[in-house]
Amino acid sequence: MTKGKFPVEKFQSMQTPFYYYDTELLRQTLRTINEEAGKHEGFVVHYAVKANANPKLLRIIREAGLGADCVSGGEIEASIKAGFPANKIVYAGVGKSDWEINLGLDADIFCFNVESVPELEVINALAAEKGKIARVAFRLNPNVGAHTHANITTGLAENKFGIAMRDMEHVIDEAAKMKNVKFVGLHFHIGSQILDMGDFEALCNRVNELQEQLESRNIRVEHINVGGGLGIDYEHPNRVPIPDFKAYFDTYAKKLKLRPGQTLHFELGRAVVAQCGSLITRTLYIKEGAVKKFAIVDAGFTDLIRPALYQAYHKIENITSEEAIETYDVVGPICESTDVFCKQIDLNRTTRGDLLAIRSAGAYGEIMASQYNCRKLPLGYASDEL
Repeated sequence: MTKGKFPVEKFQSMQTPFYYYDTELLRQTLRTINEEAGKHEGFVVHYAVKANANPKLLRIIREAGLGADCVSGGEIEASIKAGFPANKIVYAGVGKSDWEINLGLDADIFCFNVESVPELEVINALAAEKGKIARVAFRLNPNVGAHTHANITTGLAENKFGIAMRDMEHVIDEAAKMKNVKFVGLHFHIGSQILDMGDFEALCNRVNELQEQLESRNIRVEHINVGGGLGIDYEHPNRVPIPDFKAYFDTYAKKLKLRPGQTLHFELGRAVVAQCGSLITRTLYIKEGAVKKFAIVDAGFTDLIRPALYQAYHKIENITSEEAIETYDVVGPICESTDVFCKQIDLNRTTRGDLLAIRSAGAYGEIMASQYNCRKLPLGYASDEL
């Protein structure tokens, strides 16, 4: 028995909750990325490992030829273990510790995306101890807003990320004085789950202005990194399983004025893996409340925190019932009132033991799981291993 792309019969004997990844959809998504980015000279795509570091998915992404964008030493280790070449690994993050910087230096990663002068000084000192020269790009805060949730905007002046634009030339000048760092690029990232291409156009305009400003001082930038941020369709994962990569890459090709020989780097995360992943959970009880009906499931915000943290919507399907539609609040077992996946949603009539699929959970799902309430971490299964 299958419902959609779910092997329900196999699921019945498996311990829930768990993550299920449609690896064919992932490969199809990667093919689309490579096809659309490949139409434009100088475009280089990295995968933002923070979205999902499941080893099976990392291996597939590496095989597709993407680089790795890391924000911790652990992510660098996971990327190297998955086979990503060190010269395709970039390391970003506002708070890099010494051991993480040393790890990147020892591996000879492609670039450190630096977010402050104090960080630059530490990288220079640690590189000097090793007799190495660290390649650095400066993450600038372009003060460009994004039409997305307030908690996942990163490009405004009030955010903790990046170097203020007014300090850009000063930081580049400081780097030029240091013997163990080499300035190779500029890095930007304005937010996540962005569907309005106008936000990316605004970033392009800002990058164009900055490039002209630097060139007036004869400063040439080898690499431009515009981060990621492309969103997905959480409402219609079946109808729109692959994001609009064509519009995304075409926007940069048309609006960002690359110089001859310059490379443009992207760091896509959610757009790569979100739609291929679903959280599979089993219904424990149906509880009739005074004013509503609850479907109590064995997954909680320890397994998928996005609804509790961001009030994020995920489509939920009963994959074992074809009965008439009824309305439920789908809630988990955690002893917190915020442990709610969705309120007042329509599902096929649900009874104890039914399996629900919480869709579009491949990004920021398994990777953000916790052991609160002493719960076990959910396992992740790839479709080609079942």
